[in-house]
Amino acid sequence: MNYNSFDNTGLVKVLTFLQTHSTEYLSGQDLSDVLHISRVAIWKYIKKIQALGYTVDSKQKTGYKLIENSDLLLPWEIISNLKTKIIGQKAYYFDTIDSTQSQALKMASDSTNDGAVIIASKQTGGRGRSGRKWISPKGGIWLSIILQPKFDISVATLFPIASALALSIAIEKTFSIKPELKWPNDLTLKGEKTAGILVDASLESNKIENLVLGVGINFNVNVKQVEKSLKGTPNFYGVSSLNGQKNNIKPVLLVQSFLVELEKIYKSLNAKQTKNIVEEWTLRSSTIGKEVEINTTDGKIKGKAVKIDEDGALIVENDKIHKIIAGDVIHLSK
Repeated sequence: MNYNSFDNTGLVKVLTFLQTHSTEYLSGQDLSDVLHISRVAIWKYIKKIQALGYTVDSKQKTGYKLIENSDLLLPWEIISNLKTKIIGQKAYYFDTIDSTQSQALKMASDSTNDGAVIIASKQTGGRGRSGRKWISPKGGIWLSIILQPKFDISVATLFPIASALALSIAIEKTFSIKPELKWPNDLTLKGEKTAGILVDASLESNKIENLVLGVGINFNVNVKQVEKSLKGTPNFYGVSSLNGQKNNIKPVLLVQSFLVELEKIYKSLNAKQTKNIVEEWTLRSSTIGKEVEINTTDGKIKGKAVKIDEDGALIVENDKIHKIIAGDVIHLSK
């Protein structure tokens, strides 16, 4: 099952009318007359809307009434009243997919997909950094975003850092909790991973053709189930889920907030205004100031993480200064 934000116009018309008249019952005839859709089609759309997780009460001789919206991250819900100009104005939803990142990479060269969001309820082959497997059961938020930026390669290395910052701000605004940022691209709650960022870039002649941003958020996942799958894997340091915050917040609110914050930061990157991004990330970081051990392609480096520089690299000091472009960080001090 998959949907996008520009087809399914009949279904969305019926749903939108139910949403804007949710205090009353609407007869099939009324819906048919107002929307110029046959009563048989109205009935079919109502059944499909219910199958998508919306609660619609149906009373004979009275009509239909929307009781509750779906928890699914359906494309028309994402774009509805979304306060962005580019990011998220086009959306694709898959009930199950191998990887939103793989799907987005196939679509990234199409200029009409600039800003498009590819989202899935479940991934069967989700991946994290360095080709690692990303466990992606139902209940999480698994999405990829296609971007065709104006900034050059020198700024692109800061993009994962900036994206993690945008997600941190969105979680804080949505849940009133403040996740910490673990270099290079993890978000944590009480020291356990709750979200991660992945970026794939397509380059040509020192120019960025497109970026695909992958985001995985443990929104409402079974933590024990995920931990069981990940225990024993390298650099595993625990799993946390936002549902542990005892909230009834719909996932679409977090996604929309993230898309808004991401577009703000994306504009700053396009304008090469990076100083505030580095400063704000540092304020939210759990890594800076810690004694760390980093597994790099050149071996392990131990020292104190003192800062990130303007391109997002981690600066570590021991008997000398190391600039770490990529690697897995282990915090040795609290």
